[in-house]
Amino acid sequence: MTSARSAITKAVIPAAGLGTRFLPATKATPKEMLPVVDRPAIQYVVEEATSAGLTDVLMVTGRNKRPLEDHFDRNYELEEILRAKGDEGRLSRVLESSTLATVHYVRQGDPRGLGHAVACAEPHVGDQPFAVLLGDDLIDPRDPLLARMTEVRERLGGSVVALLEVDPSQIHLYGCAAVEAIGSDDVVRVTGLVEKPERSEAPSNFAVIGRYVLDPAVFDVLRHTAPGRGGEIQLTDALQTLAGDPSLGGPVHGVVFRGRRYDTGDRADYLRSIVRLACEREDLGPDFREWLTTYVNGEMREIE
Repeated sequence: MTSARSAITKAVIPAAGLGTRFLPATKATPKEMLPVVDRPAIQYVVEEATSAGLTDVLMVTGRNKRPLEDHFDRNYELEEILRAKGDEGRLSRVLESSTLATVHYVRQGDPRGLGHAVACAEPHVGDQPFAVLLGDDLIDPRDPLLARMTEVRERLGGSVVALLEVDPSQIHLYGCAAVEAIGSDDVVRVTGLVEKPERSEAPSNFAVIGRYVLDPAVFDVLRHTAPGRGGEIQLTDALQTLAGDPSLGGPVHGVVFRGRRYDTGDRADYLRSIVRLACEREDLGPDFREWLTTYVNGEMREIE
């Protein structure tokens, strides 16, 4: 049964992955703590949640993730040093991460996929709708995707996924949605989902990216979802069940995102994201863009 369409205040951020694509940097440092310009990637995600009104954040963590807790906690010694130096600018930036939201933590234990990570949030979330934000996708704050998704959930009920049109040759890297129009420019009805299909088997080129607004009915579905691709419990499979039978927990809709997204999922995309974000910073952008232009032009001349 679909829960009441109440305001959404809780966000779940799965953060138990090992970050193997970034080894050896992630041998002792959580991938989520890798810097993107001058903030760890995870802070961008929490900032996005709070800007959409989600002030209660649950991080689903694993072993060696203590730095996440430390980052969102107070560091009184560092604060006092900065205060004694009169360095109010850095002091403000240090305090910011500890005042963004009320942050809670739960251990995933045996990592059994995204669906399992989401299921670990049930005792905290209860019977309320909630958002799930994956750390590999950073959404530009000028493009409030999550706020739009919560609005769609409150209006239409059920669950909402974020969709991005990708080149068909890339669809095998994502969950893929079969959709039908409902008369809205950026909202579609999701009729089916498949995890990382081959190009020839993909129902569309609409890829599911790392933002979800979920009805709590998903928890019961996850309890009955067998391991899927990779032997893991896939959130995509649970959403496929909900899309196929709305009586279980309402319909599934998709918000088609056409804004600015920074993919930090692999090394090359991570570097591109840093460059793009640095170029747009008022404090860094002008000098950095000038240096980057000179550097690239110099590299091109050497190649020629």
